[in-house]
Amino acid sequence: MTSLPMSSFLQLLLRWAVLAIGVVLATKLVPGIRCDDGATLLVVVILLSFFNAILKPLLVLFTLPFILLTLGLGIIVINAFLFLLVGRLVEGFYVASFWSAVGGAIIVSVTNMLLSGFTRSKPRSEEAPRKKKPDDVIDI
Repeated sequence: MTSLPMSSFLQLLLRWAVLAIGVVLATKLVPGIRCDDGATLLVVVILLSFFNAILKPLLVLFTLPFILLTLGLGIIVINAFLFLLVGRLVEGFYVASFWSAVGGAIIVSVTNMLLSGFTRSKPRSEEAPRKKKPDDVIDI
């Protein structure tokens, strides 16, 4: 079965939908997280996407020794910080504590990981097989 390549805008909408599902699940599963309505959810998703694109790489860069020391668990702390920050900035989205933010960040990350696996399109190399070149060069 071949899949058509998605446009960048459609990919963005799909990422936002996956993020929205993760935030909704976090509000249902984690005590201390609440979202009042759909418009608030839309603002939360856009702001989380913006923070993940702009702030998260900077935070990862500056906290790289901590992330390495904790074997990657520092990423959860960064995600929780961003989740808590959005809870403080958006009226109608409440994150009660840091530990609620940690739970919400874990739920959103797991949801993103699971659903992205189903929605990811195949790379170009898998879609059209290439002709194999003769192996007359030895790589060292």
